[in-house]
Amino acid sequence: MIGIYFYPQMPEQMAAHWNIRGEVNGYLPKFWVLSLTLLISIGIFLLFLAIPRIDPLKYNIEIFRKYYEGLIVSLLIFLLYIDSLVISWNMGGRFRMFQALSPAIGILFYYLGILTENVKRNWFIGIRTPWTLSDENVWDKTHRLGGKLMKICGVLAMIGIVNEWLAPFFMLAPIIIVSIYLTVYSYLEYPRQSKLRANSG
Repeated sequence: MIGIYFYPQMPEQMAAHWNIRGEVNGYLPKFWVLSLTLLISIGIFLLFLAIPRIDPLKYNIEIFRKYYEGLIVSLLIFLLYIDSLVISWNMGGRFRMFQALSPAIGILFYYLGILTENVKRNWFIGIRTPWTLSDENVWDKTHRLGGKLMKICGVLAMIGIVNEWLAPFFMLAPIIIVSIYLTVYSYLEYPRQSKLRANSG
């Protein structure tokens, strides 16, 4: 509906991509720019609709179902926000794109932290390393830690609101570091849990 409403007001070639300095460096025909969010949203919705049906551990998804559905809503709202920024820019609004993205990225990361703390072992959602998927205790410990770290990433991402040059760094660097750290953590935790089981047995 938003795309249809704004379609006549948009230039034939719309700004569609910004570099790390917040400068436009890519254009696309307006049909594709205004259709892209819709197509991605439909794709995400259908994928997340299918996951609880096809996951071999689907019964675990039911345990955190409300957080799972919250993720779907959060992603769709996030895409809608991005769409509104792109339309505003192409209507003549001028702002620092990464600064404008910072609050949305921060809120999304923070919610992912809440989800991560509550997610149970499955094949699609969460920190899926060979070691978390192989051991439920490793999964739980990694996700409890990961949830806290994701929330911190969300808070750090919001720093970009006040400084346009720091915005890309605080949105990208923390989540990359946390992802690497949690992968290593799950790898190291797996033999610890195996040893604990062997000793208790």
